[in-house]
Parts: sequence; structure tokens; C-alpha cells
Amino acid sequence: MTICAYATSAGADDDEIAPVLAAWREVGIEGRAERWDDPGVDWSAYDAVVIRSVWDYVPRREEFLAWARGAESVTRLLNSRAVLESNTDKTYLRDLDVPTVPTHWSSRGLPDWPEYVVKPAVSAGGRDTTRTTDRAEAQTLAAALEAAGRTPMVQPYLDMVESEGETSLLYFNGRFSHAVRRNPVLAPVLDTGQAAGEPPRVHTRTPAPDQVELAEKVLVAVPHVLLYARIDLVRLPGGGPAVIEVELTEPYLFLNQEPEAAARFARALRELL
Repeated sequence: MTICAYATSAGADDDEIAPVLAAWREVGIEGRAERWDDPGVDWSAYDAVVIRSVWDYVPRREEFLAWARGAESVTRLLNSRAVLESNTDKTYLRDLDVPTVPTHWSSRGLPDWPEYVVKPAVSAGGRDTTRTTDRAEAQTLAAALEAAGRTPMVQPYLDMVESEGETSLLYFNGRFSHAVRRNPVLAPVLDTGQAAGEPPRVHTRTPAPDQVELAEKVLVAVPHVLLYARIDLVRLPGGGPAVIEVELTEPYLFLNQEPEAAARFARALRELL
């Protein structure tokens, strides 16, 4: 029997653990959820460690990456340590040779945009992210990140997210599984009648051909095997799709929105093992 760890974190409200472990059992993989930072876990006892809801890594990134290096020295890590090291810092967006959301990486010389989104390059789930129409405030927020030794990301707020939403395309072992339309953290409205502060309504979505083309260009550019990948796209004012984020570390996979998704994820893991 193949045994794999599902790497999670303390207090993670992860409703994908149960369906994933059940799907793994169907393909002959015994799965156990383990906290990545639990010093009592013997990672060498596992055939592979699948990185999932390690959502507390952001303020402990160096500790997390040190753990990943240690775990990968005794077992297989999916996604790999090299992927985690590059993907946990969003400066990777500067190296993508595809359309991305315009990003200014400094507190100095901010472009003149109607509205700004300011966030650190190492972040997750909208943490330390602010939306403002005040250019001076955006500059102050970015400068505060720099003063704390963090790289700021300053982006224009795109009104398209309020009507179009973000499109997230999910891939398992390089194959498309499903896509969803979801509400970015700072958008006030997702669907008619949904107010700010309500839980986001997520729906499956058939991605447009230009979105699929862009997502697959991104995947081809990653020089590593990927058990899972989530490519988050938004449309720019001109109508073309752009990458807002490439989630290769700990993305929520929206398995509950697509009946066959957990089974596809399990089959992809079985193939890689």
C-alpha cells in the first residue's frame, strides 16, 4: 500500500481533506493529514508528501522552506521544494513571458491609476492587502512594506472583476480538470444581490479559448512536474486575459464544485507515484 501525507497546518479550515483522502483510497493510496510543522512526524515513512493547506506559511516562509528542504531529502514532495521556493514569492510574475496584471514593484514613481491595490509579494488569502483611490496612501502603504523588508506590489484595481470575476483554471499532472468563477477578495460584488462580507459564491465555469491558451502557456513555462496548478486570470480593460496569480503552493482546489475533481486529483497522484 502506498502511503502519502496530506500536508496541512494548525487550525486550517480545510474541507477538502476528507474528499481527497477518500479519493486516494479508491486508487490504492492511504492518506494521512499531517501538520507540516509537527516535529513528531517522520516524513521518511511516507512515499510522498502532498502540499495542501499549509496556509500559515506566510509569516514563517523561511521556516517553511527549510522544512520543505528537509522533507524532500527523505521523501518526494509534491509540488517540489524548487516550486515552493519560487512560487511563495510573487516576484515570479516579473519573469512570466505572458500578459499579467500591471504591477509596480516599488513605493516610488507610482503610476497614475484611478484606484490601487497594494500588497506584499509574500502573501496569501488577501493578507495585508489594501484597496485605495488615494495615490498618496498607496505610496505610504508600499513604503511601509519596504521599511519592513518586504517587496510591495502595487496594481490597478480592475473593475472587470466585479462583472467578470476571476477565472481559476485547475490542472492536475498537466491536464485540465475544471474551472471556476470566483470573487477576488477586494471586489464588493460577485453576483447580483451579494453584498460585501458575504461568503463568495463560486461557480464552475467553462473557460474561454483565450483563457485556456494563456493558462497552458504558463504551465509550459514551468520547468518542473506539477501535481496541481491553479492559474488565476482576470480580463484587462481591453478584453484580453491576464495572469493575476499562478498558484503552485497551497491553492484551494474547489473540489466540491466539480463532482469528478477529487478523483482526477487522485489519479494524477497515482500516475506520478
